[in-house]
Amino acid sequence: MNMLPESYFLSAPLWLITVLHVLTLTLHFVAMNFLVGGIIVVLAGKFSDKWNHPVVKQFVKLFPVAMAATVTIGIAPLLFVQLVYPRQMYSAAIVCGWFFLLIVFVVIAAYYLLYGGSFAKAGSKRVPALLFLALAGLLYVSVVYSNVFSLAERPGLCKALYARNQSGLMLNPEVGSWIFRWLHMMLGAVTVGGFFVGLLGRKHDDAFKVGKTFFIGGMAVAMLSGFVYLFSMMDLMKPLMHSAGAWWLLGSIVLALGSLHFFMKRKFAASGGMLFVSLLGMVAIRHIVRLLRLDGAYAPSSVPVHPQWDVFLPFLVCFLVALGVVGYMLKLYFGRQRPD
Repeated sequence: MNMLPESYFLSAPLWLITVLHVLTLTLHFVAMNFLVGGIIVVLAGKFSDKWNHPVVKQFVKLFPVAMAATVTIGIAPLLFVQLVYPRQMYSAAIVCGWFFLLIVFVVIAAYYLLYGGSFAKAGSKRVPALLFLALAGLLYVSVVYSNVFSLAERPGLCKALYARNQSGLMLNPEVGSWIFRWLHMMLGAVTVGGFFVGLLGRKHDDAFKVGKTFFIGGMAVAMLSGFVYLFSMMDLMKPLMHSAGAWWLLGSIVLALGSLHFFMKRKFAASGGMLFVSLLGMVAIRHIVRLLRLDGAYAPSSVPVHPQWDVFLPFLVCFLVALGVVGYMLKLYFGRQRPD
């Protein structure tokens, strides 16, 4: 007789886990986009007297904080997706085992590099080198995560790769299945980075021009790569267009263009709000695509639900309080007129 307690169940209703996963992943992407996109814009943007420019110095000081926010907020969506897709996620992580484990050390190194840049003297030539190395580490993390998540959506391929090689040194060989999604995400980060450079540099014409250039250019190329990614999924195109994903896609595009319109008018609250909801829509589409890819192989709705409200409700309360506190802090920071 099996006396072991049942362990394969959901500790909250699937709809609630899905909502929280999409929301927390969107918040994670906002922090990540500020960090990665901000570094790219700062390194590539044509600021006057760049490393002594007040907006550039402000960003360099903010990067370690953004790194902390990216890592901290990223824990929740990772746990939610592992709660619903445990076998798929753990199997994919095992196939990419050593690359996946190396993420911890790369993140720590990137964190130190960003702190090194923030503590460096103004105008120091070390700053761009430190930021470039930190960016390289962050791009490594993004590539590995893209491989792991794409493999988790393809259990058959994951099984075949593990049967062929158990070294933990395998990545997804079907590059086309993840490269366009990764590229779309990175170009989206450039778009968001451009938005924040324009926001923080709104009193400096050259900084606002740099932010506008990367916001417009990043959005245009991100949309192009997004359509390439969409058409690379020809097998899923029909079911996706017959699902809620079609409305999410249309709404996200309209909101992104609306965000650009208000950005040009320097109405940053409206622009930022539209950009956030647009990003939320893109995350929702990612979730729908995962369900479609796993259709016939795994259905999250078939997993039994045994609510553990004594654990889940405290998390929910703390999460809502944290959102309120962080929102208030951001309002104080971005609403303040900075003298330099």
